[in-house]
Amino acid sequence: MKKEIKFSLVYRDMWQSSGKYQPRVDQLVRIAPLIIEMGCFARVETNGGAFEQVNLLYGENPNKAVRAFTKPFNEVGIQTHMLDRGLNALRMYPVPADVRRLMYRVKHAQGVDITRIFCGLNETRNIIPSIKYALEAGMIPQATLCITHSPVHTVEYYAHVADQLIEAGAPEICLKDMAGIGRPGMLGRLTKTIKERHPEVIIQYHGHSGPGLSMASILEVCENGADIIDVAMEPMSWGKVHPDVISVQAMLKDKGFQVPDINMKAYMKARAMTQEFIDDFLGYFMDPTNKHMSSLLLKCGLPGGMMGSLMADLESNLESINKYKAKRNLPFMTQDQLLIKLFNEVAYVWPRVGYPPLVTPFSQYVKNLAMMNVIAMEKGKERWGMIADDIWDMLLGKAGKLPGTLAPEIIEKAEREGRKFFTGNPQDNYPDALDKYRKMMKENKWDLGEDDEELFEYAMHPAQYEAYKSGKAKEDFLADVEKRKAELNKSPLDDAKPKTLTVQVDGQAYRVTVAYGDIDLPADATAKVEAPVGEGQDVVAPLEGKFFLTKNAQETPLKVGDKVKKGDLLCYIEAMKTYNAIRADFDGTVTAICATPGDTISEDDVLMKIG
Repeated sequence: MKKEIKFSLVYRDMWQSSGKYQPRVDQLVRIAPLIIEMGCFARVETNGGAFEQVNLLYGENPNKAVRAFTKPFNEVGIQTHMLDRGLNALRMYPVPADVRRLMYRVKHAQGVDITRIFCGLNETRNIIPSIKYALEAGMIPQATLCITHSPVHTVEYYAHVADQLIEAGAPEICLKDMAGIGRPGMLGRLTKTIKERHPEVIIQYHGHSGPGLSMASILEVCENGADIIDVAMEPMSWGKVHPDVISVQAMLKDKGFQVPDINMKAYMKARAMTQEFIDDFLGYFMDPTNKHMSSLLLKCGLPGGMMGSLMADLESNLESINKYKAKRNLPFMTQDQLLIKLFNEVAYVWPRVGYPPLVTPFSQYVKNLAMMNVIAMEKGKERWGMIADDIWDMLLGKAGKLPGTLAPEIIEKAEREGRKFFTGNPQDNYPDALDKYRKMMKENKWDLGEDDEELFEYAMHPAQYEAYKSGKAKEDFLADVEKRKAELNKSPLDDAKPKTLTVQVDGQAYRVTVAYGDIDLPADATAKVEAPVGEGQDVVAPLEGKFFLTKNAQETPLKVGDKVKKGDLLCYIEAMKTYNAIRADFDGTVTAICATPGDTISEDDVLMKIG
């Protein structure tokens, strides 16, 4: 009989790989006893990364959600683990060191045992501080290797990174094959190398099913010394998610490994309850293609965890492209055509930006850059026209050292724009901030929370936390649910109903009704609409997303009357999980701010006026 292999259920990651949202806390609490009753899981992933931002997005307190979901597992001795992005902690952009340190104290107090620490660049300077913070707080730091397939990502490259992380105090290593494109043979050799050098270290494998290699990879890592395998369960296993525990157990058992039995009665109950959650509201945010595997993912290397949000992004970007084409009587593009163009552009962009492993946030950065290139070229513009500040930080070295080298065209663009490359410690760019957030919470009369957990949440996700506290997040979420329900249930005849739009002719706004066939126009169909307050040139949105004046407390929001110069930061549009900085194209004074922070805006909407 071969060694024992344990299973870890990545329940929340199943949802992350399938759609926009995860279950509410009341749903998580309902499913937890069934997960326990299945009897086959040594570990369960309970929180971290995008999961806690999602709580805020639908108006739920993530701290209460974590405490409630970890509690039943703590009580029966099942270890809980979270996802942690190193320098970026739980968000898409870097976090001050004092906020990072507080995170581990908060999460340990909330019942989380293990933190899976990764950096999308495999930059040890971003991971090692988190190992130390986790140990100080009493957590188990599981240091992570982000797996990809490129000329620079060899077994020796990864083994060298693992050596440094283990020397820094990590008792566990996770092989995070986030796109499932790691070749099984390479993963087996890497596992064997790490085990030979560090036999006492626990190795956990996490592999998505997208391109279809995951079962072979699981067998290879187990044959070479892996200890724990991440698995999923129906109805969301396979596709862009993870292999199902039943199949993994059967395969390993046949090969002679010691594996736990599965209580199939509990499995079927959990399966039915998960489907119930999908039918409740979560299914409205899932693209059906995420149930499918695709060999095309081997070429572009995009991770399973972002495929849910990617399909949602495609909808809005396709609409933007087709609006442009409609104005010019050009043939419309289909979603499949856009997806293939995007995959091809990712394959073009990735080596030119230094082969960052495609995991959060760098998967979003590369995908967003590719998407903006595709949109630009479809509209007759050049590549590389719009690069968000967060993406520039990656390119310039502020997030850490890139594994590969930048293309000359990127270096030349940086030099033309006066951007400076950075070779120091990434954390040095982000000073401590807790005192400032503590002061702001006091001014708002907000409680710091048990174990300072509310202070942590505000410092980690300031814009989303404010939207949660104001009630705007929940209001927007409920409106989105109703909109999606209506779209799903609408009749084909609905498109023929008259629609009232606002159009501008020679700068004058008019209300017009658009419909198929002959209709009787209402008396006020051409009534004049008042223009926004303020005079001056319009600052229009270059893409669809959410409008914010700032992205953190270190920034001061613009107000009417402020003077700006060409190139000054005006505001942000959060799109595709990235804050895209909008800068002034000319000098002047802000005469109007035409959107409210948190508003969803469309391309070409007026954001501000500058006179």
